[in-house]
Amino acid sequence: MKAIGVLPGKAGSAHLIDVPRPSLEDIPHGRGVMVRILRLGLDGTDKEINAGEYGTAPAGQDYLITGHESLGRVEEVGPAVTEFAPGDYVVARVRRAGDSLYDLIDTPDMTTDDAYYEHGISRVNGFLTEYYVEDPRYLVKIPQRLEHVAVLLEPTSVAEKGIIEAYEIQRRLKVWQPRRAAVLGAGTIGLLATMILRNRGLEVTIFGLDEPPYLNSDLAEAIGAAYISTKQQSLAQNGTETGGYDLVFEATGYSPIVFDAMCHLVAKNGILVLSSVTGGMRRSEVPSDAINLDFVLGNKVMFGTVNANREHFEAGVRDLAVAEAQYPGWLSRLLTHPVHGLDHYDEALAALGAPGAIKVFVEIAEA
Repeated sequence: MKAIGVLPGKAGSAHLIDVPRPSLEDIPHGRGVMVRILRLGLDGTDKEINAGEYGTAPAGQDYLITGHESLGRVEEVGPAVTEFAPGDYVVARVRRAGDSLYDLIDTPDMTTDDAYYEHGISRVNGFLTEYYVEDPRYLVKIPQRLEHVAVLLEPTSVAEKGIIEAYEIQRRLKVWQPRRAAVLGAGTIGLLATMILRNRGLEVTIFGLDEPPYLNSDLAEAIGAAYISTKQQSLAQNGTETGGYDLVFEATGYSPIVFDAMCHLVAKNGILVLSSVTGGMRRSEVPSDAINLDFVLGNKVMFGTVNANREHFEAGVRDLAVAEAQYPGWLSRLLTHPVHGLDHYDEALAALGAPGAIKVFVEIAEA
C-alpha cells in the first residue's frame, strides 16, 4: 500500500513509498481493528519533520511514515473487539504508552520516560498512508454527523487538554470563576481554543498578527469572540487597558510573546497556558524582577501542555458537536486546503503556511 515516509534528520526527504498492508494479527489476543484512512490533516509538526528538525523512525526502520491528525473508517475487527464495528468512524490517539507510571494509567501524554512514542513523530509510524491496525484503547469513536469535520479532532484535543488542565489547576482557588480569556495566535489551535472557551461561556479576545478583515478574524467574530491585530494594538497596550485576563492560551509558535503575556495579560489569580513547541534559539531580554514580583503577589500560574489523552479527545468530540450545532458550517470553514490523493503529498506540504491556509488536509479515500 502507499505511504509517505521521511528519513528523519534529512531535510526534504518526504517521498512516496510502498509498504505492506497491516494485518489484524498485528495486535495480539484478537484485539486488532483495521482502519482505512479517509482524511489526514497536516500541521507545522509535519513540515518541521520534513525539514529534518526532529522525528525518530521506529526501531529497525530507516524511515518514518508521517502524519498524526487522522480520520478513518473501521473495515474489520478482531474476534475479541466489542467496542467498534465495521463502518464506524474513528480518530486515533497520537501518543502510545511507554513504561512510566503515567503510561501505565493511560496518560502517556504525561510520561516521564525520556523516549516517547507518537504516531508520525517519534518511534511509531503515522497515518499518511492507506490503512492501519490499532488496539481499541487508542481509538475514539466519531458520531457520523461529525465525519465531515472530525479531522479537526486531534488539534482540538490539544486545546482541550490545556484548557481542562487550567481549570483543574485553578481548583486551588476554590471559587475561581473565569470571565475573560485571551488566545494568542489565530491559527488552527488558536481558533479551536477560542471555540472551546466560547462553549464554556467566556468572553474571548483572540490576538493575531494580520490585520482584519480576513478569514481568521471573521471566524473568531462568527462565534462571538473579539479579534485584535498586534499590528494595531500591542499586548502591553491591551493589558493596560483591560486589566488582564483570567486565562491566557498561547498558540503562536513565537516564544518571545510568552514574556509579553506574563507581563501584561494575566490578571490576579490568572493562569497562562503554553501550547507552542518552539525548537529554535531565540533569546529575549525580559524584566525578570517585575515578572517575578507580579507572579508572586498575584498568585499566578504558568504551565506547559503537550499532546492529549482519551479524556481530551472525548471532550473534543463533545465540543465539536456543540460548535456544529450552535454555529453550523463554522468548523468546515477551517478546512481551507484539501489535497486529493497521497500522490500529491508535495502539494499538501507546500500549502502549509501558505496565505489563507488554516487546515491543510489530504483526502486519501472516499468517506
